[in-house]
Amino acid sequence: MAHETKTVHNPPAAARYYGSAHTGTQTFWHQRITSVAGVPLTIAFIAIVIALLGRSHATTGQVLGSPLVAIVVILFVASIAYHMWIGMQEIIVDYVHGPVAKYLALFGNMFFCSVVGLASIYAVLKLSNGV
Repeated sequence: MAHETKTVHNPPAAARYYGSAHTGTQTFWHQRITSVAGVPLTIAFIAIVIALLGRSHATTGQVLGSPLVAIVVILFVASIAYHMWIGMQEIIVDYVHGPVAKYLALFGNMFFCSVVGLASIYAVLKLSNGV
């Protein structure tokens, strides 16, 4: 019987050099900043939508043609789309375990959030400027 040397590793030693990728804090702060920015932008967006209720397409285009209103709506859409992308990314990273499934889910999340954000911004620009 050969003498085998067994080494006893404590849990931190086993995890050494497999630590953080140092990206969690950046994602955390981006999520918080977009949520704080989303509060006044959401209030302004709701006020704009309430002001446009029952109005004609021409009046809506005229209101959205105002640079201030168009900028507020575009900032709202961009902030919410980015916030949605980060939030879903965190959920996917935490709960999807297969590497292929995780990659596909992350790609789908990025694609969906980009398409929704860009289509919404295009719609605002189309209504406001006739792009």
